[in-house]
Amino acid sequence: MRQLSFDASVIQGWAREFNRNNCRAPIEASLRRLRFTALLICCALVFLAGRSFADTNADAPTGKPDAAIDLATKEGVDLVEGQWRYSDTKIIEVDFKSAGPDKQPTGAPNKTYDYSPHAGGVDFDDSKWEIIEPTTLDVRRSTGRLCFNWYRINVTIPAHVGDVDVAGSTAVFQTSLDDYAEIWVDGELSRAFDQSGGSVIKGWNAVNRLIINRSVQPGQKIQLAIFGINGPLSNPPTNYIWMREAKLEFYKGGIAPVAVTPSEVNVEVIRNDPGIDAIVPPNPKIFKLAEGFKFTEGPVWHRNGGYLLFSDPNNNTIYKYSPEGNGQLTVFREQSGYEGA
Repeated sequence: MRQLSFDASVIQGWAREFNRNNCRAPIEASLRRLRFTALLICCALVFLAGRSFADTNADAPTGKPDAAIDLATKEGVDLVEGQWRYSDTKIIEVDFKSAGPDKQPTGAPNKTYDYSPHAGGVDFDDSKWEIIEPTTLDVRRSTGRLCFNWYRINVTIPAHVGDVDVAGSTAVFQTSLDDYAEIWVDGELSRAFDQSGGSVIKGWNAVNRLIINRSVQPGQKIQLAIFGINGPLSNPPTNYIWMREAKLEFYKGGIAPVAVTPSEVNVEVIRNDPGIDAIVPPNPKIFKLAEGFKFTEGPVWHRNGGYLLFSDPNNNTIYKYSPEGNGQLTVFREQSGYEGA
């Protein structure tokens, strides 16, 4: 009898569990789906390594920052070489599918609603949008009642804010919209189970506050896209959307890299061939486990130890990720053999 590798045995175990809920699905189809899903999850660290994704943990530093930039002023926007751009949205009817036996969008075709434009992506072209002055962020905008809008700005981290050298500091973005907000950072809306605030809605006219990078460097560019929501949604009001504040704060002495609460990130699967549906499930997931690296590669799962190893060659370090609690990140080996570090 052929002995299975650890990866194969784990994936077959997942496939069997999957088939308990869908006994008609062939084991091989399940294996293909789960291999791909496992690959996506394991590759999350590599995929996230060079990006400045926002942290969804409730560990954004508080208290007086070492430096701050008010993005609701001309001086602040000039300092980050930015420009606020604005757009309303439209609610549109789209084709979709009802839930199938697998509880995914695999059932009968239906009609539902979406909105346009989807402008959270880092490469979204907002060049034709209205340019708004930072001092007008509190102007009432959008159409009122059930409505949404977008505010976008590209910021370039300066070398100094006042007399403070901000290199290596933790950058926090803080805003408050009337009535709710979601915040995309460099094309991502990362979110964790039971999360309140940060990148997602905090509450009624509440402040959203999130880490946008744990070790900023002068000249680094960060794309912010704020999605405004008029509320309450179940009782659309006779008012409009506006932004109360927009600030960048810098805190020295942060720690990076770190483990974060496992956070779902965006997945887009381009299905050029219908055969991909037998390999990639209808609603695949990728989760971020840690952030703040210069670069990562790997990872390798340690069967006996129950932890993940991956390398940051630019730091000549191998890290160990353990899943206990919300995750723990420690140094597994320094001077790991990369000559270029």
